[in-house]
Amino acid sequence: MSRVLVARSADLRRLRDEGYEVTVENGHLVVSHVPYLNAQRQVRFGVLVCPLNLAGDITVAPQDHVVRFAGEQPCDDQGRPHTVINSPVQEQITPELTVNFMFSCKPDEGYPDFYAKMTTYVALLGKHVAVVDPTATACTFRVEETDEAESIFRYLDTASSRAGIPEINAKLAVPRVAIVGLGGSGSYVLDLIAKAPIGEIHLFDGDDLLQHNAFRAPGAPSVQQLRERPKKVDHYAGLYGAMRRGIVAHPYFLDESTAGELNSMSFVFLCMDQGTPKQHLVKVMEAAGIAFVDVGMGLYTADGMIAGQLRTTTSTPRKRDHVRERRRIPFDDGGEDEYGTNIQIGELNALNAVFAVIKWKKERGFYADLEHEHHSVYTIATNCLVGDDQT
Repeated sequence: MSRVLVARSADLRRLRDEGYEVTVENGHLVVSHVPYLNAQRQVRFGVLVCPLNLAGDITVAPQDHVVRFAGEQPCDDQGRPHTVINSPVQEQITPELTVNFMFSCKPDEGYPDFYAKMTTYVALLGKHVAVVDPTATACTFRVEETDEAESIFRYLDTASSRAGIPEINAKLAVPRVAIVGLGGSGSYVLDLIAKAPIGEIHLFDGDDLLQHNAFRAPGAPSVQQLRERPKKVDHYAGLYGAMRRGIVAHPYFLDESTAGELNSMSFVFLCMDQGTPKQHLVKVMEAAGIAFVDVGMGLYTADGMIAGQLRTTTSTPRKRDHVRERRRIPFDDGGEDEYGTNIQIGELNALNAVFAVIKWKKERGFYADLEHEHHSVYTIATNCLVGDDQT
């Protein structure tokens, strides 16, 4: 209930997002690690406490202007008792938390919310602390873990709430997404969508993680990790499993016999080179009504420089004819290009992945989409991005 209450109440969420150590204990708002000075002008850290005023599971304006404090007697920068102290008290908030003092600072209009109330008292104590230690702060940005039942992430997603977009971000909470191919582009797709509230992310690739892969993929594997030759899917599942749950590694390639494993996916990112297996996967996804995006690169060297194009092709139930009629996705297994020689083009892999993930987020209504293009090509030399096959 504590995390739910903080997440749904704008004032409590703002306190947390600005780095304050916020909890809800026995109906009270608790802000910990608040710096103050004791009588010896030493910096100490106390706890501010006040009862919450709620309408269901959302805060409303505080019912009064006072707060309780747990710690030694706070003093000013001269070692004198702080003038904001009203009187000593002895109240048990929880078995582990006893408050010792009551503070009183009443603005003319009262406090509009708990953010204004608590930060006022933090500032009243902090202005004296700053004379002794300007670096002392109540904003510790403490990492808060989540329970598996609460979130797919192992710690709270404060980025969305700080940006004020939790409702928009919730549009990405689909059950299952697959990435087929964990090479340069596929691994960057994982790096991006791992931060989205997707229930499960399924990784399909039968290759080992080798030395050349390390130079065009996110992260920095150690020499020892490379010597162990882990499967790509296992390496990345472990890497991003530190941040989130629900990453499922499949250490094999998908082909005609295993393509049916995509039938339960909400969306699929195709990041593979082989054309014949890809053709089987596309047929299965089309029959199952699954939307997907396919990425590819055609690169070459000219005058000692790399040139070429990045392609992003999307197929959804409302538009699929362009895939074959306009040959937007190549299904041949041949082709001579510089990409096949593993030259170091990590930024192009990343850019291709970015285009693919942006398109998926457009399909989910996360980003505005006026063109609804299902095919786009970025040309390196001219810095030109062209969209086509609109719906």
